Amino acid sequence: MKKRGIAFTAVGICLTAIFIKNLVFVEYKVEGVSMQPTYEEGRLLSINKLGFIFSSLKRFDVILFHPPNSEEIYIKRIIGLPGDEIHYEDDQLYVNGNAVNEPFLTSSDDQIDIMKKTGSFTLEEITNKTRIPEGYIFVIGDNRIQSRDSRHFGLVNIDDIIGTVHDKK
Repeated sequence: MKKRGIAFTAVGICLTAIFIKNLVFVEYKVEGVSMQPTYEEGRLLSINKLGFIFSSLKRFDVILFHPPNSEEIYIKRIIGLPGDEIHYEDDQLYVNGNAVNEPFLTSSDDQIDIMKKTGSFTLEEITNKTRIPEGYIFVIGDNRIQSRDSRHFGLVNIDDIIGTVHDKK
């Protein structure tokens, strides 16, 4: 009888672990080219659904979310956090008046033209706000020319974030 009890306990522990894993992590297959070359189309990523709840979101985190007024799922990089004033001038990101390096855009010379070309804009031109309000973020794709992001649909409500991206290599 003891062996049977141990087997049931082991099965119960395994099922509980699988349930918790699926509650916290989901897999996502990249669709489209908006995050290239960081994440190629078809790449499998692990999404932590609870991580940002227990630790704050950071600039340049990559997230999965629902854009405003849509049930679609997008993957983009956070460039603006609550309270930030952001703008781009000649492909340079400025946060609160300071130039900020975007190291994930650095690549070989033949790809630099593809990855840059963010253009020039201010937060106010896009959202009619000078600073990102509490509860919202500004996101952008790494493939700036072929990304539909906050430049098009505005700020993302933090409540619409599904989770943060973790590579599955």
